[in-house]
Amino acid sequence: MDTENPSAPSCAESRVAARKHPNRGSGGLMHDNARHTSHFVVIGNHLAQHPSLSALAIGLGVHIQSLPKGARVDIKSLAARFPEGRDRIGAALRELEAEGYLRRERERIPDGRIITRTVSCNKPGHRSAGTEPPDRPARRTATTTDKPPPRKRLPAVPRPSNTSPALLGTALDLLAGLRRRDPRLLLSATDAEHLVPGVAAWLERDITPTAVRHALTENLPDEPLIRPAAFLAHRLAAQLPPPPPFRPPAGPAPEPRHPFQTCDGCDRPFRAPAPGLCRDCRTDLPEET
Repeated sequence: MDTENPSAPSCAESRVAARKHPNRGSGGLMHDNARHTSHFVVIGNHLAQHPSLSALAIGLGVHIQSLPKGARVDIKSLAARFPEGRDRIGAALRELEAEGYLRRERERIPDGRIITRTVSCNKPGHRSAGTEPPDRPARRTATTTDKPPPRKRLPAVPRPSNTSPALLGTALDLLAGLRRRDPRLLLSATDAEHLVPGVAAWLERDITPTAVRHALTENLPDEPLIRPAAFLAHRLAAQLPPPPPFRPPAGPAPEPRHPFQTCDGCDRPFRAPAPGLCRDCRTDLPEET
């Protein structure tokens, strides 16, 4: 009874044999893959197996990463491509943006308008040098030989035909007071000097300073104004009102028509502003010596 049976399997050997059973796990996934050599996109498992994104968001993320540069990925375009409605697609895009797979950046184009660009990120948190915002210079190490970047030229502004000091002074005062309407419109002396002729061109067209101030400050964008002088220069040129209608110069004023007076010398009536002598009686008077 105290002899161990060498043919009896141990408990550990039984568990190992159970794991190697040929029918265990037969319902799991299997892959039958072929190697792609063209028309494919590399997708990270952090997106394909994301633990919190919805299936629609993962699918849209994969689709967007497979599109070429310049493709339209707004809600309207995606709703026309897929059967899901705009609301579901919009919610999925917001999921991708919250997780860092999409990035929306505002950019000012040369005509002064602000547009929104959508950037697809195949690795959230990564930003390559080519996708830096256009108005933000790339970081670099300062050295003693570095020179400041050249100042961007401001857009041209209209030129007035009248350059009187009074008109230019009124235009300068108007520009200097814009910062009271919006602190973002604080201008440097150089920028104000560039904009003064444009404001003067408005004023000489019979536009009041109040109307000019309203045209420059109404409907300002909500985001920060990176170059307020360029924004104002664009408005001065693009919204310049037409010249006032031509008015012919007024003719000379007619001579006043005096009332009748009775001559004190001959009782003859004549026209004069006050009583006295008529013309003939005045010529008959002896000359004083």
